[in-house]
Amino acid sequence: MNEKSSPRQLAEIASYHAHIYYAGQPERQHAEWLRLRIAERFRVRLGNWRDEPVGPHQQAMYQVSFANAVFATLVPWLMLNHGGLSILIHPNTTNPKRDHTVDPVWIGKALGVHEEVLGDEDEAEEALEVNTEPTLGA
Repeated sequence: MNEKSSPRQLAEIASYHAHIYYAGQPERQHAEWLRLRIAERFRVRLGNWRDEPVGPHQQAMYQVSFANAVFATLVPWLMLNHGGLSILIHPNTTNPKRDHTVDPVWIGKALGVHEEVLGDEDEAEEALEVNTEPTLGA
């Protein structure tokens, strides 16, 4: 971005994804624990377990889809409770490649992504309908 360009607007962000990665049984057990705690506390959409790498992701993971309003509580909570797991948090805009490779936030160790499978332009994904009914506060 050069000095004459305008700042990008927050309205570009339709929603967020958190990809929670795990390798081996001990990490998967913590990922299971984390998933249960997330469901108890946050209105999110928990995606399927992906025990093999899929798409741009080089490691087993599951996805958490969430609305912009959830970011301010979920992300700090993940920072405190990730237990050493790597978590990629990215915005959903109209540029999936940039979302995953230029604009993400990593919690824990940053892992690589296969950016060649990501497009430069797509429709921004709104937060998916939640499939959790939180019973606890963050």
